[in-house]
Amino acid sequence: MIQNILIAVAGLGKCEQMLKMLMEIPAIQGANVTILHVVTPQVTAELMAQKLTDGGKILADAIEYLKLDPAKVNVRLKQGDPKDTVCQIADEENSDLIIMGSRGLNRLESILSNSVSQYVFQLTSRPMLLVKDDVDIKKINKIMVGYDNSPPAQASLKLALSMLRDIKGSQLLLIQIKSDKKAADAIVNPERDPIFAPAINEAKKQGVAYKCIVSTGDPGKEICKAAEEFNVDLIAVGSPDRRPSIAKNLPDIDRLLGNSLSDYVRIKAPCPVLLNRSVS
Repeated sequence: MIQNILIAVAGLGKCEQMLKMLMEIPAIQGANVTILHVVTPQVTAELMAQKLTDGGKILADAIEYLKLDPAKVNVRLKQGDPKDTVCQIADEENSDLIIMGSRGLNRLESILSNSVSQYVFQLTSRPMLLVKDDVDIKKINKIMVGYDNSPPAQASLKLALSMLRDIKGSQLLLIQIKSDKKAADAIVNPERDPIFAPAINEAKKQGVAYKCIVSTGDPGKEICKAAEEFNVDLIAVGSPDRRPSIAKNLPDIDRLLGNSLSDYVRIKAPCPVLLNRSVS
């Protein structure tokens, strides 16, 4: 259940549109929302004062656009390093979901450009909704979950069902990518695949229509391809905990440069992407 949402804003854009759509979902309507804008340190007091003034305007515009219940909104204007500050505020507010914008940069580009969303994704264990600048924001009706029965996949399923269960005509799409093409081709009825069984049972229990898809090939590519084919509104995928083992505040370059399903999907997906790490 999503009770506390943190949205990091930098000027009206896709993140605010995404939150507005989410707040139409019955299960999320009562959530508390923290709207955060982070101002980086400046070289002079005058510049700092101007940035803080500009930040206040950004927050005011977001509040006016979102039109949320004032009793449910917490506004935070903070000075500091954006990537560290987002993680800090998420912990302070015990956020169940972090919403951030993303330019869809690849891993190396993200590092070189000091991408805030990429670093927050690496450093937080909280569910994170990434909204790329180039995707269309649609009402949530179809959610695709990359499902392999792992704890992160179960977390994705849990969040997806919590969103869909009260939406009339909604559909859950469960997709599994097998490494063995013969094994995938041998599955005539994907719904009979035992890996899907727990997810199907949960969907039935909550009265959510579902469809099972089995494919083979590169997992990230196949998920993005299926999302486009089935006109999905949101992709939910699990990601292992990839935070640095030595120090949480130091990004692990080897892992940042490494290849993973979640990295590919967050960059190439045709819709917003919800990343999950473990069952809450």
